[in-house]
Amino acid sequence: MAAADSPEADLLQGDMPDDAPAPKRAPKRRAKPPRLADVDLGKKLSEKTYNRKLSDLQDRLRLIAQAYQSQARRAVVVMEGWDAAGKGGAIRRIAYAMDPRGLKVWPIGAPRQYFKARHYLTRFWEKLPAEGEVAIFDRSWYGRVLVERVENFATEAEWRRAFDEINAFERMLLDDGARISKFFLHISEQEQLERFRARLDEPAKRWKLTAEDFRNRAKRPDYEVAIDDMLERTSTADAPWRVIAGENKRFARIQLLSALCADLEEGVDLTPPPLSSALLDEAAAAFDLSDKARAELERNSQ
Repeated sequence: MAAADSPEADLLQGDMPDDAPAPKRAPKRRAKPPRLADVDLGKKLSEKTYNRKLSDLQDRLRLIAQAYQSQARRAVVVMEGWDAAGKGGAIRRIAYAMDPRGLKVWPIGAPRQYFKARHYLTRFWEKLPAEGEVAIFDRSWYGRVLVERVENFATEAEWRRAFDEINAFERMLLDDGARISKFFLHISEQEQLERFRARLDEPAKRWKLTAEDFRNRAKRPDYEVAIDDMLERTSTADAPWRVIAGENKRFARIQLLSALCADLEEGVDLTPPPLSSALLDEAAAAFDLSDKARAELERNSQ
């Protein structure tokens, strides 16, 4: 089944009060992990419907960003997918709606030598979001079980061990109060080739295309096996994978943003915070407000 058919399923519960004892998590029933073969790549969306839905979703994202900043919440968004599948376009639509002070986007490439000499998760620790932030990883720690596996940059023992390590890493983030949303953007081999050609023909987009992109295409069957293994082994009840049908860019963006909003807003009060008494006092003095006008301003802020 397509992973985003029911984006509201398996979402996290709201944060507990600071003084509450650590809750014991009731075991959740794990949904059937998605598989590439189950995704319907033929779905499309008209431009009119796309524009309307995109506007609505970006309005929701603005409220979510405001709530996360005012309530000191944190979220991690993982973006994986085929080369030219549309990760960058989706990220731009998310970033457009969010305050850049509360959003971090991390493009992940090959590790520097410093990190090659250390555990592969090392380079992600300092990129994790602080309170009030959403961090988007354009590729991620899943490189260990994808490109590093297929290209033999990791031994079989290392990438097999990584499934449990990644699940434990994400479990730790969840237990610490973070939300996690994970997306894999899926396109056909033919669509990928057409997008490569479009990048080649467009000077402003040529920087996105490398010789390595073409070499990776020759190993697509190996990557398909690795991707399905990743989906099977690391799609958990609290951090499920969603495979996004990316053949039609409009449909893909709406599918992804809908699922992201559902993840991030579950159990979160999106009502703008009321004005503080101190701010009301200062505003009343600065604008010489009457008691009645001050009271009206306070009522409107509730």
